[in-house]
Amino acid sequence: MNTDSIDAQAVPEHPVRLQGAAIAYGGQRVLDDISLDIAPGERVAVIGPSGAGKTTLFRLIAGLVKPAAGCALTLGEDTRRLRGRRLARLRRELGFLYQQDNLIPQLRVVHNVLMGRLGHWSLARALLSLLWPQQIERARAALARVELADKLWALPDELSGGQQQRVAVARLIVQQPRLVLADEPVSALDLRLGREIIGLLCQLAQRDGVTLVVNLHTLDLLQGHFDRVIALRGGRLFWQGEPAQITQHLLRELYGAEYRALHLDEIEVQE
Repeated sequence: MNTDSIDAQAVPEHPVRLQGAAIAYGGQRVLDDISLDIAPGERVAVIGPSGAGKTTLFRLIAGLVKPAAGCALTLGEDTRRLRGRRLARLRRELGFLYQQDNLIPQLRVVHNVLMGRLGHWSLARALLSLLWPQQIERARAALARVELADKLWALPDELSGGQQQRVAVARLIVQQPRLVLADEPVSALDLRLGREIIGLLCQLAQRDGVTLVVNLHTLDLLQGHFDRVIALRGGRLFWQGEPAQITQHLLRELYGAEYRALHLDEIEVQE
């Protein structure tokens, strides 16, 4: 099948569709022959050892890198052909969450939350919002959903790490994206706070009909949150299935030398 000829308009039902996609840096492929579909509203976790290509996969989906081979469709758009307004529209409909919350420390929480509306506002309104926040009630409602309504006028450095990441989730809520890509969003938090943030992201996906893809370093957070797990190894799709299907044998094969160092033998899965 010639994946270069895929018609993006023929498959808008898949927020993510990759067919034979590959990414190369310096002539070396870091992703190779990746084919997968992610359905609307699906909650997907991506796992794998260091250097497996997880972050590169997210960059491919986001259109930040172009496939060297195959095809990548995101929200029905062929990312190789995006320019101008079509690219801006895709950026507006994509939400991002990273290990670092990317809050602007000089701006109050209300301003940081309303950054999620920038793709929907004119330049004049965005600049005005820096002087006097626009749509304050929208920001307050989003913060209430993450239990931080009383922090509307706080500065980021007045918040704990977990609270700062909650503000970043509130920013996603006001953005109203169709697809959220979260790249190791809880690796800087302890397990309890990590569970809270993953829970909030999954609530966002369920309540607002958002498709969620999360790059997870902490495998204890898989159970009870995700519909599917995608495992990468050496830049290739190694395995995919439901979280309940993961076994210790699979983890040993997937992580190799990292298996003991990551204490994966302590995770409660099938042997």
